[in-house]
Amino acid sequence: MKHVPRKRFGQHFLTDQAVIADIIAAIRPQSDDVMVEIGPGLGALTAPLCGALDHLHVIEIDRDIIAHLCRTYSPSRLSIHAGDVLEFDFSTLPPALRVVGNLPYNISTPLLFHLARFAERIRDMHFMLQKEVVERMVASPGGSDYGRLSVMLQYRFDMELVRTVGPEAFSPPPQVESAVVRMLPRPPAQLAAASQTGLEDLLRRAFSQRRKTLRNSLAGLLEAADYVALGVEPGLRAQNLTVADYVAISNYLAGREKRAVR
Repeated sequence: MKHVPRKRFGQHFLTDQAVIADIIAAIRPQSDDVMVEIGPGLGALTAPLCGALDHLHVIEIDRDIIAHLCRTYSPSRLSIHAGDVLEFDFSTLPPALRVVGNLPYNISTPLLFHLARFAERIRDMHFMLQKEVVERMVASPGGSDYGRLSVMLQYRFDMELVRTVGPEAFSPPPQVESAVVRMLPRPPAQLAAASQTGLEDLLRRAFSQRRKTLRNSLAGLLEAADYVALGVEPGLRAQNLTVADYVAISNYLAGREKRAVR
């Protein structure tokens, strides 16, 4: 299929066969897996996945690519969900879902947060993303890459960088390096935040001005006595706290609000 990549969809098509083989080996598709591919594009991953699976779901927004997929695959082998993946309801697919894709880099962060809402229904995810984004996802506390994205995703998933991929593996080549990441949802029993929304609000506040200390960025939320009760040094910056620290602060605030209501 001849297709002119569309910038508005962030299309960079994976063409390197060795990279494709490595990604399929990392995914290890089994015939009865329930799998959905985001942005199948010209079928670099779609073809080998269809060869290994009894059935594959794909989500695609480009009408020309959808028409090509309809001509290439029978509905018995491929279900095509046409539309914007940021609006897709993943709960309409069976549980133990495996999600894969070479994600559009221009929507990768909002898409990861969207997928996190369905984590309880997901078995694992394997994505090609901008390397810089993956480094932020897996970053440890204290570094410049560690931020709100790191904490929110590490709270919900165990993640690892599988391999890096150079621009030459794509057509057209992106102006950045890429990386493949594996994401495994953490069991619900390990999710200790009393309020997901409360945790999100706390992180948004803490990381809104990274150079400020917690004493300043969380002013009005925590007083000196609160830091003592939490065992947190108010002179630290947002990137110095662990995921567990943020969960503890979030739960402390939720408990205080609950006591105030009484």
